[in-house]
Amino acid sequence: MNFNSDTSSTHFDTKALRYRHIGDLTGEPPTREFTEISIPVPWGHLAGKWYGPQKIQPVLGLHGWQDNAGTYDLLAPLLPSDVAFLSVDLPGHGLSSRLPAGCYYNSLDNVYLIRLIMKQYKWKKIYLIGHSMSSIIGFVFAALFPTEIGMLIGIDALKPHQRSPQKILHSVETRLIGFLKEDERNRNKDEPPCYTYDELIERVHVGSFLSLNKDLCKHMVARNIQKSLKYPDKYYFTRDRRLKFYNYTVGSQELCNEMAKRITCPYLFIKSRGSVYFEDKKYYDETLNILATKKNFEYFECDGTHHIHMNNPEIVAGPIVDFIKRFGPRGLAETKGSRTENIRKQSKL
Repeated sequence: MNFNSDTSSTHFDTKALRYRHIGDLTGEPPTREFTEISIPVPWGHLAGKWYGPQKIQPVLGLHGWQDNAGTYDLLAPLLPSDVAFLSVDLPGHGLSSRLPAGCYYNSLDNVYLIRLIMKQYKWKKIYLIGHSMSSIIGFVFAALFPTEIGMLIGIDALKPHQRSPQKILHSVETRLIGFLKEDERNRNKDEPPCYTYDELIERVHVGSFLSLNKDLCKHMVARNIQKSLKYPDKYYFTRDRRLKFYNYTVGSQELCNEMAKRITCPYLFIKSRGSVYFEDKKYYDETLNILATKKNFEYFECDGTHHIHMNNPEIVAGPIVDFIKRFGPRGLAETKGSRTENIRKQSKL
């Protein structure tokens, strides 16, 4: 079935369909109208939700580990109507293509992915907002390509996390073993484990370490599930199970500090007081102190959990909108007509 750009439509056959937003499943309207887009990549496509004007360069929104483009469903309505915003499913997440069998997911691959999106749209600079894992991806990208990023907004995860050599070695060992098992399971044509809708919500809530409010988990569920063909009232998760064994290893604290020194773009970092630091706080503070010396760096701390942008989007919307108004694309970077039309096509779900 081919969904058109009317994102409030609820007339569809649920059998074996994928859902763009929770309304495709429940009938409720989207939090804000969007166009479902598909960006070709060598292994398939990237799926995304384009909000606002489509003839100007958008701010690119990237999500956290095992989340999807729905992570910005509640922040997008608070952005100005003249701001273009593109929320993308990373490979293996949401409606985007999985990596081919046998290919391992590495965090640095997403730096390449950003450059691939830039190449497809012929953008000279990227304007990026990232949550959690993608906040770290943005940090690394800004350090590697300081002249090719116009703005960075990071939410709740600052930098690659530091762990002891023993923990790193154990993590690599267990992740490689787990990855091989899931890679084999992916080739099995049987349906994955199925759950009722309420069970899906509970699993997402628990999987977020209770960070995402249960009543909001529906926004994360929609793009990550498919209707079971075996059990009429159940669904299964469609994200690539290999993602559970993602390789996060990037480098030492010294490397993180050197990356911080290289970042020159306007950079807003948002930290929730109710969230953990994912590493010894001294490493976080050390890198933060380097960034704090930069004239274009701004820091915003607030009450909330790791998913502050979903649970309390009104708290972070103010500083985000202000930062975008000052440093975002502002409609100056026109996309290339025919090329953009070829990329911004309606996905067939």
